[in-house]
Amino acid sequence: EEPDVIITDIRMPGMDGISLLDRIKRHSPNIPVIIMTAYSDLDRAVSAFQGGAYEYLSKPFDVDEVVSLVRRAITNKQSDDSLLTTESDTQDTPIIGSAPAMQEIFKAIGRLSNSNFTVLITGESGTGKELIAAALHAHSPRSKSRFVAINTAAIPKDLLESELFGHEKGAFTGATSKREGHFEQANGGTLFLDEIGDMPADLQTRLLRILAEGEFYRVGGHTPIKVDVRVIAATHQNLESLVQEGRFREDLLHRLNVIRVHVPSLRDRKTDISELSKYFLDSAAKELGEERKQLLPDTENYLMTLPWPGNVRQLENFCRWITVMASDTEIHIDDLPPELKKDTVINDENDSWELNFRKWVASSLVSGDIKLLKNSVPLFETILIEEALKKTGGRRQDAAKLLGWGRNTLTRKIKQLNISL
Repeated sequence: EEPDVIITDIRMPGMDGISLLDRIKRHSPNIPVIIMTAYSDLDRAVSAFQGGAYEYLSKPFDVDEVVSLVRRAITNKQSDDSLLTTESDTQDTPIIGSAPAMQEIFKAIGRLSNSNFTVLITGESGTGKELIAAALHAHSPRSKSRFVAINTAAIPKDLLESELFGHEKGAFTGATSKREGHFEQANGGTLFLDEIGDMPADLQTRLLRILAEGEFYRVGGHTPIKVDVRVIAATHQNLESLVQEGRFREDLLHRLNVIRVHVPSLRDRKTDISELSKYFLDSAAKELGEERKQLLPDTENYLMTLPWPGNVRQLENFCRWITVMASDTEIHIDDLPPELKKDTVINDENDSWELNFRKWVASSLVSGDIKLLKNSVPLFETILIEEALKKTGGRRQDAAKLLGWGRNTLTRKIKQLNISL
C-alpha cells in the first residue's frame, strides 16, 4: 500500500536521503517526502527541494510542528505544492549557518531554484545580502549566465544612469564611444541592485519600465533595447517607510517585492558565530600567509555576548585583525581588539535603546551576573511605570492606558515593585 507521506533522514547507511528521494520521485512522484537532518547547509537544502522534497527539517525540531507539517503534506498530496525534479548545476556558495533563521533562507533558495521571480532581500548592513543574491543566481535556471552586482548607493547619481543603462557615443561630455550598461551585461542572467532604497527618483522610473516591459534606452539613445534579466534587489532600509515619505515609488516596491527574503542580523543568529569564525580564520590565514588562529571556548562564548552592529562583515574583519595582530595561535579574551572589550561595548548615546540594552545585557552576562533576569525585569517595569506616571502627571488611570494595563494591574505593580510616588 502506498504511504501518504514519507519522512527520511538525510544521513543513512547504504543510501542517503537525497538518493532515496530521487528513487521515490521516479516511482511515486505524488508522495510528499520530508527530509530531516542534523547537518543542514545550503547545498543539501537546495538538493532536497530540487529533488522534489515537500519540506526540509533541521534537527532539533518541535514534534507538534512536525505533526502539523505531516497533516498539511497529506492534505496537499494531490496539489502542486511539491517541486518537480530538475537538473541544475550548482556552485559552492560560502553561506554558513545552522541557526533556524538561516535554515529558512536555505529553504527559500531551494524553493526558488526553478524560478525567475524578482526577489527583494532585506537586512542590516553587513549581513551578507549579496551572498544570498549570488546563491539565488547560482541555484537558478540562469546559473550559466552572468551575475552582475552594483551598489546603487556607492555610485554618484550622474554616473549611475550610464552604469545601469549604458550610453551612446557623444551622449555627454567624455562619452567618446558606445558603452553597454549593466542591464545589457546581465542579459540572460541576473542583475543584483544593492541598496535599492538609495536609487534616485528618476532612475526608479526607468527601472520600473524595465521590470514592466523588459526594455530600455541607453543614455542618448533612440532605439529601445530588449533584455531578459532577472532583478534581485537588496536594502537595509524600510522601503514601506520610504514610500510613505515620498522617497520611493510604491509601484516599484510592488514590482520588486514579488518574493522577500530577510537576512537576520548576527545578534539574531549568535549560534553561528563559532562556525563563521572558524571559516573566516581559515580564509584569513590562507590569504595572509599566516598561521591559523584558534578561539578558545571562553573567547567564543564571550563573542556570542556582543551585539555585533556590523554583523557578519564585522566578524570577518575581526578574524582578519586577529590573524595578523595576535602573537599566539590560541586566542584569549585579552587578545581581542579594544573595541570588543567589555569596557568599550557599553553605551553610545547615538545607539538605539534596544542596542544599548543588548550591550548592557552582554556586559552583565560577561561579568557573571546570575540574577540578571530576576533583577532586570522589575527594573524595566519600574522605569516604564515611573515614566508613564510622569507623563500623565501622576494620574494612574491615564498611565495604565499608556501601558496597555487596567488601573488595578498598575496599582498592584506599584505595590509589588515598591515604587515611591
